[in-house]
Amino acid sequence: MKFGIVVNEGPYTHQAADSAYQFTKAVLEKGHEVFRVFFYHDGVNNGTRLTVPPGDERDIQKNWTALAEEHKVDLVICIAAAQRRGILDANEAKRQGKDADNIAPGFRISGLGQLIEAGIEADRLVTFGD
Repeated sequence: MKFGIVVNEGPYTHQAADSAYQFTKAVLEKGHEVFRVFFYHDGVNNGTRLTVPPGDERDIQKNWTALAEEHKVDLVICIAAAQRRGILDANEAKRQGKDADNIAPGFRISGLGQLIEAGIEADRLVTFGD
């Protein structure tokens, strides 16, 4: 089965980000395909490389990055939600006149068309968070 995943909540404000990660990991371990993980609303905060959780806490961004690297999962951050929250890749930082980017490895920024495509291509689209 082919899954699309939507993450609407940030990594440290709601259980949804952890649940989405665990679900995605379990789906892949069972041999299913993940077409794309789309981060929307506060979920885009999962894709900043500047979070520094205490050493005894989970690092959800690094977990997503490792999962994407190991399984070639497409991690897409909504551009509009990202801009509102200060998440920028190098191209967007330059376009907006900013002096730095902060997107984590394995993530990319794109538009809502990527969410629509995931809904079309996947057998199931599973949403985590409000």
